[in-house]
Amino acid sequence: MQTKRVTFRHVWLPYLLCLPQLAVTLIFFIWPAGEAIVESFYQTNAFGTSLRFVGLANFQRLFSDPSYYASIRVSVIFALATSALAMTLSLLFAAVADRIVRGTNAYRTFLIWPYAVAPAVAGVLWMFLFNPSIGIAAYALEMVGIDFNATISPNSAMALIIVAAAWKQISYNFLFFLAGLQAIPNSVYEAAAIDGAGPVKRFFTIVLPLLSPTTFFLLVVNMVYAFFDTFAVVHATTQGGPGQATSILVYKVWKDGFVGLDLGGSAAQSVVLMAMVAALTVIQFRYIERRVEY
Repeated sequence: MQTKRVTFRHVWLPYLLCLPQLAVTLIFFIWPAGEAIVESFYQTNAFGTSLRFVGLANFQRLFSDPSYYASIRVSVIFALATSALAMTLSLLFAAVADRIVRGTNAYRTFLIWPYAVAPAVAGVLWMFLFNPSIGIAAYALEMVGIDFNATISPNSAMALIIVAAAWKQISYNFLFFLAGLQAIPNSVYEAAAIDGAGPVKRFFTIVLPLLSPTTFFLLVVNMVYAFFDTFAVVHATTQGGPGQATSILVYKVWKDGFVGLDLGGSAAQSVVLMAMVAALTVIQFRYIERRVEY
């Protein structure tokens, strides 16, 4: 079988096409990360105009702070719950969309739309839905005997940001799961049906193993999303409260740096957060990928 090979008329054209993305990565990711690493070894005034080298003092103060360990625990719970909820629902929706015959385009369009919503807007929408005074969702929960109030209940606040962050990510996961399902040949389902496998057994013995590469990729992406890209959701809904119940690491970095004006400590937190997520990604590739069937 002969594979197609892409050729370019000019040698520099591929590099020119990659240049915009490389520039974005350098300016908005690598450069800020380097600045954070440098600033984590300095004590900076509120305006960032004077620097005093303090070595590892920012890290020592950080690891002696009990509230930081509480923020780590909150972040881990939030990341695991958000990833599990977003991936489970998106896989369910993708399985349904893959079997719909009529109206499939409209169904898929409605599921993709939430991805275009800004994270802060998504947080505000769910905050209104679960508002104890005017929220429809809060009223429905009250009808079944559940008192949901994110302003005073830590559990309610955590549930609110998990639902809001997961809802924002469902569309992204849905696209990949749907593409993975459509890549499975119908002959595989037909062979399993002839062997007497029911829909549930076919799903767990055929669909899930064949979707393992997609599931692993989305697991890594969703964990990174939950740790890094959910600041706006928390800021628009709970502001880290009540107390510190929803103060995830990325929100604590912003709050200590821009509210508490501890720029050096905030930079140290961002470095630790970056190292934690990098280590988590390595662990996922080291252990979870072993069960992936390509």
